Amino acid sequence: MTNKIIKTVFILGIILFIGCGQSAQTTVSKVEEQKEQHNNVLTGSKASPQKGDQVPNNLVCMVNDAYMGKEQIEVTVDGKMYYGCCDMCKERIPKDASVRYAIDPHTMQKVDKATAYIVMIAKGGEVAYFESKSSYEAFRQAQAR
Repeated sequence: MTNKIIKTVFILGIILFIGCGQSAQTTVSKVEEQKEQHNNVLTGSKASPQKGDQVPNNLVCMVNDAYMGKEQIEVTVDGKMYYGCCDMCKERIPKDASVRYAIDPHTMQKVDKATAYIVMIAKGGEVAYFESKSSYEAFRQAQAR
């Protein structure tokens, strides 16, 4: 019983630390759900997109630049929709313009994350933002050479 409690407290601590300051009232079942979703991303579960797949904007934490596998918190700034995974992200997005933009890896141009073509670039859920699908396809062709 003690080992289970220690393990649960440890997992809860990690989730709270990684989860951008999510409320300490996170339940153990929420922790387990988040752990399962993260494992699905890491293991390439069929429910999760694979490296190179486009992912929906609303399933990406745009502060952490990570596919989260579930609906994120909507944050509207200047009429554009951004997404964050927690209250800290929700507060940061309107205040910190740097989290609303990325650099297209192909064109090296600044891209608004609200309108970007988002692609999973690593098994761990890391994403990249492209100006368009054609920019991503040109990037893939250049990488294949």
